[in-house]
Amino acid sequence: MKRLIGVMAMLTLGCSAGYAQVVTFSSDTSKQVVATAEVPYAKPKPPKPPKPIVHEISFGFRLNTNGWSIYSDYGKLKTNDLKHVDMSHNVFFLQTEFTEKKDPKEQKIHSQTITGSGTSTYIYGKINNLYVLKLGLGYRKQLAGKPESGCVSIHWATTGGFALGMLKPYYITLAGSSQSIKYSDLNQSDFLDQQNIQGSAGFSKGLGEMQFIPGGHLKTALHFDFSANKKNVIGVEAGVNAEFYSQPIMLMANEKSTTSFIDLFVAFQFGRRW
Repeated sequence: MKRLIGVMAMLTLGCSAGYAQVVTFSSDTSKQVVATAEVPYAKPKPPKPPKPIVHEISFGFRLNTNGWSIYSDYGKLKTNDLKHVDMSHNVFFLQTEFTEKKDPKEQKIHSQTITGSGTSTYIYGKINNLYVLKLGLGYRKQLAGKPESGCVSIHWATTGGFALGMLKPYYITLAGSSQSIKYSDLNQSDFLDQQNIQGSAGFSKGLGEMQFIPGGHLKTALHFDFSANKKNVIGVEAGVNAEFYSQPIMLMANEKSTTSFIDLFVAFQFGRRW
């Protein structure tokens, strides 16, 4: 009778323990078997994918048929497919550029006039230096090329915006004179007389007389991206550039003034994407 009461008490305790454990008893009360309930397996969360590359910054150097340029681009990659934004390389960008314009006929020569300090050099017929600061918006669209890393892709790039021409007079010195002169209609013959020119007065002469001429610019080019991976920018561009100014500009004494300049160029570009 006592054994029966003990078995009933133990069964009551086992039921009050809930679902955490299931307790069974063999016919021998000295041996108990405890079965633990299975806990559902929690699957680990998948790792977050890397953020898409959407920004680009680069710097470059241009060789123009009428001078040279240095520039920088800050861009944002655009696409309707955010998962592949870093593969298409369609880019809206802001471009800043500094240019020196030169007449294709410019020729640096040695003066034929011997002075106590020796000969000097000058650019024959040059009357003005022209430097240009440009600010523009551009778009580079992919035309061909696989999106995989290491493949060359081809793009069409178009840029346009504001141009500020900075015109500085070019001073020369004449034989037998310690004073330098700048060009005017009255002394045109002096700038074309090789026998009488001693040399140029140097870059700093005329900086305080710089004239600012506003205008605009537009360029279009084929862009070749040779990047080994999608985070680098290694590109070459070839295209045409046009600039227009609000008043005529004259660079050479033996050339006409003009309000526009058109040139061909090749550019080399390096940078990063993130």
